[in-house]
Amino acid sequence: MRFVRSKDGTRIAFWHMGSGPAVLLVGGGLDDGSENDPLAEVLARRFTVYNFARRGRGESGDVQPYAVEREVEDIEALIQEAGGSAHLFGASSGGALVLEAAIRGVPASRLAVYEVPYSVGANESIAWIQYVERLRAALAADEPGVALESFMRLAGSSEADIEAAKSSSYWQPLIELAPTLAYDAAVLGDGPPPVERLRRISQPTLVATGGERDPAMQGLRPNFFGVAADAIASAIPRAVRRTIASEGHVAAPDVLGPLLQQFFEE
Repeated sequence: MRFVRSKDGTRIAFWHMGSGPAVLLVGGGLDDGSENDPLAEVLARRFTVYNFARRGRGESGDVQPYAVEREVEDIEALIQEAGGSAHLFGASSGGALVLEAAIRGVPASRLAVYEVPYSVGANESIAWIQYVERLRAALAADEPGVALESFMRLAGSSEADIEAAKSSSYWQPLIELAPTLAYDAAVLGDGPPPVERLRRISQPTLVATGGERDPAMQGLRPNFFGVAADAIASAIPRAVRRTIASEGHVAAPDVLGPLLQQFFEE
């Protein structure tokens, strides 16, 4: 593991492997970077892959106050570490952060995002606003468990799923990451895709989703991620839309990896 300093002095932990053009992986909610490790191993056959813990997660620091701009600066610092330019891939809310970084002009060559959880539709927008209010209240009251439960309900988990998670060995590690849910909420903004701002993205952009519903997300409306992806792809001038029929919200690296490789090498 290595470290780079972001513009505000925050120490960002990262690790890299492979050789070739640089690819930076940006994780989603409740992820300290480890979720992308298997994907990094696949991509490292053709690229130099940089994976990192977003601020407030893992070994990375968390200088306050938080702002989305600070996370964009983290990406800029990592791109400079990689030689000044890189392809970017973001999963889930990490995909929204990749799009934000591109909107704000980071030196990225190509972009790829997978299942960005923007909220499209009146009911979904209301649910998002209510979730953000509950999240802020729970974190202000120092109740990370309540914040985590609220997130799981928003993501479509059933009460049985939540109770099972609370009794599992991974609940406490998730509790430690729960404060960063506020960071993901800030990255996703008001909920819907920021269509007018997305039009500023000039890079070729792969917008991908899976074709299978995650068993823990059955409460989401059908094609929740697909509708958001369609809106993203319609807004970005050089977007390419793809669906991986066999995959859910966390795509298998041996399936997603070749798709990313092909797109980044075009």
